[in-house]
This record gives sequence, structure tokens and C-alpha cells, in this order.
Amino acid sequence: MQKSLKWKMLMILAVLGFFVYSFIPPQKKINLGLDLRGGIHMVLQVATDEALNQELDQVADRIAQDLKAKNIAFASCKRAPGYSIELAGIDAAQEKQVRQYLNSTYDREYTVRGTVVEGKNNYTLTLQGAVLRTLKETTVTQALETIRRRVDALGVSEPTLQIYGGGGTDVADQIIVELPGVDDPDRVKEIIKGTAQLKLRLVKKENGGPFPTVEAAVQANNGKIPEDYEILPYREERGEQRIEYLVVSKIPTITGRHLKNARRSTDSNGAPAVGFFLNSEGADLFSRATGLHVGDRLAIELDGVVVSAPVINEKIGAEGIIHGRFTVQQAEDLSLMLRSGALPASLRILEERNVGASLGNDAIQKGIMASIIGFGLVVLAMLVYYRVSGINAVVCLLANLIILVGYMGMVRATLTLPGIAGIILTIGMAVDANILIFERIREELRAGKTVRAAIDAGFSKVFWTIFDTNTTTLIAALFLFQFGTGPVRGFAITLTVGLIANVYTAVYVSRRLFELVLGTRKVESLSI
Repeated sequence: MQKSLKWKMLMILAVLGFFVYSFIPPQKKINLGLDLRGGIHMVLQVATDEALNQELDQVADRIAQDLKAKNIAFASCKRAPGYSIELAGIDAAQEKQVRQYLNSTYDREYTVRGTVVEGKNNYTLTLQGAVLRTLKETTVTQALETIRRRVDALGVSEPTLQIYGGGGTDVADQIIVELPGVDDPDRVKEIIKGTAQLKLRLVKKENGGPFPTVEAAVQANNGKIPEDYEILPYREERGEQRIEYLVVSKIPTITGRHLKNARRSTDSNGAPAVGFFLNSEGADLFSRATGLHVGDRLAIELDGVVVSAPVINEKIGAEGIIHGRFTVQQAEDLSLMLRSGALPASLRILEERNVGASLGNDAIQKGIMASIIGFGLVVLAMLVYYRVSGINAVVCLLANLIILVGYMGMVRATLTLPGIAGIILTIGMAVDANILIFERIREELRAGKTVRAAIDAGFSKVFWTIFDTNTTTLIAALFLFQFGTGPVRGFAITLTVGLIANVYTAVYVSRRLFELVLGTRKVESLSI
């Protein structure tokens, strides 16, 4: 054997050995995707307008509080259509002061416009386009991270979470969630979708309820709820599903951002409950509020519903407890959601698909069987049509598969059903390049060239044809990866790696095998 050929063959063996090592053991190196392992696939849409409305409400409330602190009279300050805030009823004498306050505080994020109606000055603060887009993108990103924390807390291995597409808006507001191996999809959906927005509000001292209806609450308060209060549904599950209503302070004493930790606990009767712990800022606010309102009721609100309204018996510090008719699992799930943080907006399920484990096993078996049958038919066809030279193509095909599965093991890729389809397609395409080369060698032999000259001409003249055909397919695979979702991307990855390996094995490995068989001896004929 020539010395240079020896080193080339050693390099080929080293490459193949590296990829074999990267693949073994396959059960630890390659993860099964949702369609093979079973689990849940969801496409969620984030209601970004909810977060924007909440932001606008907070800003409107802040403006109202600041104007009251400055002793500036106004008729109303509230959120308006078109992502804006309307401030109405400012006296002309205070117009300059208000204008200066609004421009100095909000001109970076809002466009401030003023009008005069019946001698009163009105102002409209409209969110700027760039700020609007940033707030939407931030909302989606926060929702994704919150979902990720919840999924991690559930202990789901190899989840797929990514922002994708849009619901007709200028911002990608959809999130793909794929969770393999989930046994209780309904529970997982509730944990992911639950906004878990915790707020602690003081119940109105006089005529705060509970009331059987909203109308009864309004009537008890002389036909009008004060501006600083609002009515919330109250459902403390005490053996019966009955909804009542409480009049609570509009501005919460504590919100979810003051939460430090939460865990399952028990109440004084030993029933499951949720204990929560506040950070330093929350503990200070809670301590002051409970100290000033001993004897009053404190409404514990979750996602817009009061779940408990205990009486404040004494000053409370950095921790509290949420009562309710919880099961142990419900208490665990609620504490998990509180720990992972509140979603910035609600989620809507656009698409949902559950795959059972038995269906996944069936797909694996059929995929393996299809691969074996496809491989066997290709091998048989190459051996029958190209005789001994067909062995060369079979060895290249095996090398191609070793590189492909080795790469998947090296990057800990997730194998999906479309990925198996990509492998099967690679098997067919792998011998395509060998066929082009072999047919060219046949033509050169028929033209009267020697075996060595025919092989050299076959490889050199077909190289660019092989390169072009694989490049065009590679471009299509890249588009599939760029614009596709999980399973489609799996197909694109296996196809891409298979194409690259195909060029290497068909052009380089195949030629070295011919050189190895021919050696330095004189060969009169070639079985091809």
C-alpha cells in the first residue's frame, strides 16, 4: 500500500471511529422526540394587549396619584382606546404645571397632546410605536421564561420551548411548547396556563361584604362604589361552589412581585394550604398595612378571584398563608406557580396535540422497519447492478449513516418521526452520487480508457455535478430549518447532515476504496 494512501485510510477510520464513539450508547446520547416518546404539543398565544392595558392602567393611576399629591384638580384619568391615556378636566390656571409634569415624566414613552373643551384642558398620552412594540416583545419573552421555570419545576426532560409566529400582529406572540413523556397533560396545561397573579387587598371596612350579587354590593354602598374600591368575586370553597362578592381596595397592598417563595403547607385544621414568604420590601409593606388594619379583613386574590378573606388579628411580618379547600396536589401546583412567577398576560391555546406512549413506540418500530427495508433494497440494487463495485457503494452508505447518527449523538439531538424520514431519504440520496460516479466510469471504460484512468476521470468529471445537486437540496433544507417548527426542523437537520456526509463519503471515501482495491498492480478490468 502506498504511504499516502495508508495515512488517508487511517484518517477515514479515525473519523468513523470518532462518530461511532459519539453515538454509543445510543439510549443516552440521542433523545426521542414528542412523536416517538409521547407527550403534549401546544401552540400558545400570549394576550399582549392584556399586559399593555395593565401597564396603561398603572400609569393612569400613577398620574392620578401624582396630581392629587400636587393638589391639582381633574375630572378623570383613565385608559382610552388606541393604547392611550386620557386626562380630563384640568383648570386653565394649572395647565402649565400639568403640561410640564407630563412632558418631563412621560415624553420618552408617550406622545402628549392637549385640547381645550368648554374651558377645561384635556390631555391624551399615546404610547409611541417603538415603545409599544418593545412592551409586546417583553411580554412574550417574560411569558416564555415563566413557562420555562414552571416546566423545569415539573421535572420534564428535554422540553422544547420557543417563540414562533404571530397572530396577525407585528410581533411574534405565539409560543410552541413540546413536553415529551408527560403522564398528566391536563394538570400540566393548567400549570402552564395559570397566570398566578397574587394580590393582597384590604376589604372595605364598612359594607365590604360578602354580598350574594354585584347589585347587592352596589346597593349596600348607597348605589355607588367609591373610586378607591372595586368589586371582586369571592369563592372560598367551603364544601359548595358558591360565588359571592367583596368590595376591596383598588390598589393592592402586596402583589406577586413582592413574593420571595411559596410552598405547600397546612392550616390550623391540618388541611392543605399554601404558605408564602415576602421579600424585604413586601414584608415592610405588609407589616405596616396589617398593623394599621387590625380587625379588618384581608382579601387574598388569585387571578382576579378572592380565594380567602381572613380577619387580621395582629400585625403580620414576612409570611402568610392562603387558605382554601385545596387538595394536596392543588396546593403543590399553586405554590409551584407562585414560585415561578406570574404570567404577564393570559395564554390562549391555539393548537393542542397529545401523543400516547404506545403510539410513539409503534412509530419507532415502524420507522426502524422502514429504514431496514429501505437500506436492504438499496444494498441489493447496488450489488445486482454494479456487482463488486456495488460493495464500494454499500461501504460508503454505511459510513454515511455512521457519520449521521454519530453527529446526532454528539450534539444530543432529539430524534423525531420526520427525522427518521430524513434518515431514510438520506439512504436513497447517499447512493445517488455513487451512481453518477459509477456510470461515468462505465462511459470512460467503454471509450477505451484504462481502469485507473476511467476511475480518475469518473471522479473528477462528476464532482461538480454532485456538488451542485447536494447544494440545491441543502438550500431547501436550510429554508425548512429557518421557517419550520420542531419536527420539520428535525427533518431538516438530519437531511443537512446526511447531505454533507454524502459528499464526503461518495467523493473522498469511495475513491480511496477504489485505490485500496487496485493497489499498485496492473488491472485489466473492473467489475462495475
